[in-house]
Amino acid sequence: MTPARAETRAEAARLMARFEAAGARGVDCAILQPADTLLDLYGEDIRARAYTTHDPLRGEQMLRPDFTVPVVQMHMAEGAEPARYTYAGEVFRRQEDDPDRASEYIQVGYEVFDRSDPAGAEAEVFALFAAALAPLSLRAATGDIGLLTAAVQGLTTTAPRKAALMRHIWRPRRFRQLIERFAGRAPVPPARLALLDDPDPLAEAGPMIGLRSEDEIAARIAALREDAAAPPIAPEEVACLDAVLGVRGAAPRALERLHEVARDMPAILPAVERLTARLGALEAQGIDPARLDFEASYGRTSMEYYDGFVFGFYAEGRDMPPVASGGRYDALTRQLGQGAEIPAVGGVIRPGLTLALGGAA
Repeated sequence: MTPARAETRAEAARLMARFEAAGARGVDCAILQPADTLLDLYGEDIRARAYTTHDPLRGEQMLRPDFTVPVVQMHMAEGAEPARYTYAGEVFRRQEDDPDRASEYIQVGYEVFDRSDPAGAEAEVFALFAAALAPLSLRAATGDIGLLTAAVQGLTTTAPRKAALMRHIWRPRRFRQLIERFAGRAPVPPARLALLDDPDPLAEAGPMIGLRSEDEIAARIAALREDAAAPPIAPEEVACLDAVLGVRGAAPRALERLHEVARDMPAILPAVERLTARLGALEAQGIDPARLDFEASYGRTSMEYYDGFVFGFYAEGRDMPPVASGGRYDALTRQLGQGAEIPAVGGVIRPGLTLALGGAA
């Protein structure tokens, strides 16, 4: 049974009050957000998930798909350090594949901007959410996008290949296709072979009728030729990357396995050390790491702006989205900070789901 809107708002107010008691300042954000900022962050993919409209004075606008981006913008423009914020309100997501999933729902969030103790801030957010949701007996899942990004940056390959892999970390199928291609395991399509073998592929191309100029097309062909000439990624490095992606289980055992992988791929060691510090900070908050699930690839399909620790809380056996989710998003503060940056971590709870499960506050 779907809770009434008034009940959901009351539940949101209770959760927000809990976060305020933990030291957060209540904030609000406009429902209409400038589309250009979101497009810069997510690319055209955001159009498949957001409602858009056009304002004759302000240009293209989007109904707020989340609170994190406007809260980061607010903090980077005027916030003091350290800072903790909480908020509650509607977000809007288009649902093209599942008519039963809500396209409008209320979120309650808690965000921490603090450079003094990143591991402690992560543990603070997770422990606060775990305590708020404890009556619901949810399953907690954790991961770390930073492990995969560190593994990609540590590959012995060209900068353009690394950049392509980084762009597609959140698209596992495309990421795998690129790995297979860059490792020399996938056959080159015949059309591309013909293009690369042609000494002057634009000689008989006809008139330019698309959006790209002849110079842009020539530059793309040159990039394809440079990529074709690059040596394949070594099988040993692909195996290490796959080993990172395959790490899952109780957090302490996952940490042991990652230390083993780091011996062959030392580029991930800083991320492994951050995980070690995080588990220690969680234990100090009363969270038993041995009871915490960890999956190195968790969050890759739904948490695009997170670049480190990620988490989610799920109702086992229920067909519903995550009741809560969150993580670290330092890179987002760099993108929106106009030269400034600050470590940041936070998360959101859906009070409509907590009510459907019996109420968390």
